[in-house]
Amino acid sequence: MAGKKVGVLAVQGDVSEHVRAFLDALGGEGEVVEVRSAADLAGCDAFAIPGGESTTIARLIGENGLREAIRSFTGGIFATCAGMVIVAATINDTRFLPLGIVDITVERNAFGRQKDSFEADLAVLGLEAPFHAVFIRAPVAAAAGPGVEVLARIPQGIVAVRQGKHMALSFHPELSGDLRLHRLFLAGL
Repeated sequence: MAGKKVGVLAVQGDVSEHVRAFLDALGGEGEVVEVRSAADLAGCDAFAIPGGESTTIARLIGENGLREAIRSFTGGIFATCAGMVIVAATINDTRFLPLGIVDITVERNAFGRQKDSFEADLAVLGLEAPFHAVFIRAPVAAAAGPGVEVLARIPQGIVAVRQGKHMALSFHPELSGDLRLHRLFLAGL
């Protein structure tokens, strides 16, 4: 993890929480930058797409000329909540085209409205103890392709996956105070 540079998409969503979590996970041995343009992404080893509102994030990715830069990014991508929707191959919404980076089929807002948000302790592959997950208007993956490793699931669907250097989570690990998933992601770069 030493010397890694992590970019955090800073167009909408819980940007500051991701910046803080990655700074803490890097333990002072790396750099975290906010990404608003393709030039900001240059030189990054990893890139986080935070939670927020997926249609807004998708629109702003396009308006800021980031779509192709993200699709061709060779580092690892850490996508949470709305980020999971953005990186999916297929989604249950026709308002925007996902990036197709992770071979999953995602259902937006799978648990309903904001009032249906919840927290749960999850068994996550690669972690010894349960992870306390915060689900806020969360998506779920209804299906994962053959190259996708399912890290966690709940009765409603798949909530954490890894494909190569990429990790997509339907919940908000940056809100838990637990850095194990950030560290697991960084270790896989």
